[in-house]
Amino acid sequence: MNILCDKLELIEAVGNVQRAVASKAALPALEGILLRAQGSTLYLAGFDMELGITTTISATVWEPGEIVLSARMFGDIVRKMPGESITLISDEKFNTVIKNDVTEFSIMGMTAADYPEIPQIEDGVSFPLSQPVLKSMIRQTIFAVAAPNDPRPIYTGTKFEIGNDEMKLISVDGYRLAMRCEPVQSEETASFVVPGKTLLEILKLLKDEDKTCHLVVGRRHIIFEIDGYAVISRLLDGEFMAYDRIIVPEKSSTVTVNTRVFMDAVDRVSLVINDRLKSPLVCEFRDNGINISCTTPLGSASDAVDAQIEGEEEEMGFNSRFLLDALKNSETDEVRIELNGALKPMKILPKDGNDFLFLVLPVRLKK
Repeated sequence: MNILCDKLELIEAVGNVQRAVASKAALPALEGILLRAQGSTLYLAGFDMELGITTTISATVWEPGEIVLSARMFGDIVRKMPGESITLISDEKFNTVIKNDVTEFSIMGMTAADYPEIPQIEDGVSFPLSQPVLKSMIRQTIFAVAAPNDPRPIYTGTKFEIGNDEMKLISVDGYRLAMRCEPVQSEETASFVVPGKTLLEILKLLKDEDKTCHLVVGRRHIIFEIDGYAVISRLLDGEFMAYDRIIVPEKSSTVTVNTRVFMDAVDRVSLVINDRLKSPLVCEFRDNGINISCTTPLGSASDAVDAQIEGEEEEMGFNSRFLLDALKNSETDEVRIELNGALKPMKILPKDGNDFLFLVLPVRLKK
């Protein structure tokens, strides 16, 4: 292989595909980046057997070929190279020279024959989506995904439901639920669960500009096509929670409150809580206000915010972090809180409409 490419393009491509490279793997090739030069392009890929990221950049190819280079070393080298272009030369023994006019490195590569094949999707269903919309939907639901070590692997991902001109993203972890809905124009229907790890990488690639990306969904894998990158991920298997059974329309009271004011008060009162001393945050919804308090061995704190309350008064306990996460991800000036008894989940919605819905399970208070 003998090629010349733009340094900044190479740095960006290596930095993005490197995030899918395994840090430690039984197969050494998985700790590297696959480089394949042909025609007038350089293809780069990172893959850890569950998540893959690939892209192609333009290059002057004098001699085509392919090789696997250590992701860590190759990434460090190209980031620190001076100049505006980089030349890559590798021989049949996988010796690789990385150089420009004044700087030169020589490192050992690995045969591309040892690199596992990255899954492809045949006969998949494709959905075009706005990048800013998908970015917002993921951001508003990813916080409720279960931890990677959760005994229920299906909850470590977000469920996508597409049909009836609507797309829903739903995340649950057993204590809370986050759902976001958006209209889509598609005659296709699909339901699948994408790992949270994959969605975190997708967030880094999605732009706020009004651009389109594509989802290509197969039976076992999904591909996100974003601005020249392809993110390939396995889908999670298992039975997802029947979330529609716990989202009930009944309510005993409705509370409208300024999101930032409520969030700041919760944050202040939570200062007496730490990882060892987890006491519930008590919220009293009464007299057109929310009284917030907490008592732990560290001390006690209380605060109050104004709110519009219609219906019955309630006193409820919550995990402070779960409540804060829901408020932080509301992304609206005001939220509508629907209550249905002290031991039923609290619903947090936008002041008008139902674009998002967060459920937070209460904590039983000791009387």
